[in-house]
Amino acid sequence: MSAGATSVSTHILDTSLGRPAAGVAVELSVGGGDDGSGDGAVGWRPHGTSATDADGRVRDLPALPVGTTRARLVFATGPYLGGGAFFPEVAVDFAVRPGEHYHVPLLLTPFGYSVYRGS
Repeated sequence: MSAGATSVSTHILDTSLGRPAAGVAVELSVGGGDDGSGDGAVGWRPHGTSATDADGRVRDLPALPVGTTRARLVFATGPYLGGGAFFPEVAVDFAVRPGEHYHVPLLLTPFGYSVYRGS
């Protein structure tokens, strides 16, 4: 990754089991403000996909394009949690600034989740 690039990484901890959540598909999308519809919606564009490794981490998402002001991670939690998952996916939308790194951990249980900006 080049110096000054805006980057994103994540990891998932299954707090109900006390271990990393391996094999969860993750999609990164980018946006640059609202989509012009007047409702504040962002025009999302897919930018990269990956899956969590044995340690629950995703480290190989591509750097964000210049001009990106918003990013979104979508975690496909349904297959990991099994049939009837209350949260079949978790979408996290966040603001970004050029040149910074964003680590966005997901703490997951079958009936709840929490996210935060990590380091």
